[in-house]
Amino acid sequence: MTTAAAPEQLEQDAVRTVLSTSARPSRPSGLTVSLVFWWRAMLKIKHVPEQLFDVTAFPVMFLLMFTYLFGGALAGSTGAYLQEVLPGILVLTVAMITMYTGLTLNRDIQKGVHDRFRSLPIWRPSTLVGPLLADVVRYTLASTIMITLGLVLGFRPDAGASGMLMAVALLLAFAFSLSWVWTVLGIVMRSENALMGLSMMILFPLTFVSNVFVPPETLPGWLESFVSLNPVTILVTATRGLAHGHAVGTEIGVVLAISAALVAVFGPLTMYVYRRKA
Repeated sequence: MTTAAAPEQLEQDAVRTVLSTSARPSRPSGLTVSLVFWWRAMLKIKHVPEQLFDVTAFPVMFLLMFTYLFGGALAGSTGAYLQEVLPGILVLTVAMITMYTGLTLNRDIQKGVHDRFRSLPIWRPSTLVGPLLADVVRYTLASTIMITLGLVLGFRPDAGASGMLMAVALLLAFAFSLSWVWTVLGIVMRSENALMGLSMMILFPLTFVSNVFVPPETLPGWLESFVSLNPVTILVTATRGLAHGHAVGTEIGVVLAISAALVAVFGPLTMYVYRRKA
């Protein structure tokens, strides 16, 4: 070794010694990282508030349109129809909004954002769990707007505020679980337009071919059978029951079981396709 190279080698050895002996920061927990990505999603809403158009205008438009178009014909008065249709439209609106989870994820993947996330030494699912938790805030906002408008129009839940809160909590649990379906599709679909088209093909039959607007008994027999087994129908029945104080213990149990099954199936499936996408 030459005398010129000796000081350089000593300097490199000193740097290695410092780097090897210095304490490394502890790896953040999965909860911490999930909250970081939750906050990232909330900041996106703050900087682009137009994203909230679907959770503000959509509920108002649906409630006013269906209440005043069909209320008199189906229930004799808009006031009577409002008591039944508001919980149904609440479920319909939040269920429709859930598809934006997949659209946002697909958009980020196409931009290459998740390629950078995968290189970080963090709990991998947190990049998906955080935005899903942020979407729960969107669902809550949509529910609040619709219930507030309903109260102004004359909606009065027989079970009071506590019953309405339980109904919203059940709806949020189902919406969070349903969002996992769209995360899978958001990863595997190649374009945002294709994902939106497929989401609509799934959501429209589930939400409109249900008991949101009319009782299943008024439908043809073959259609009544489908409507009765529709998960959205069961959720609407449970939501109405909680809001108006009816006994719906069976329906609540079924909704919770469906929600758990959706997470159990589509949660691991999401991570599987997410890793294969890397």
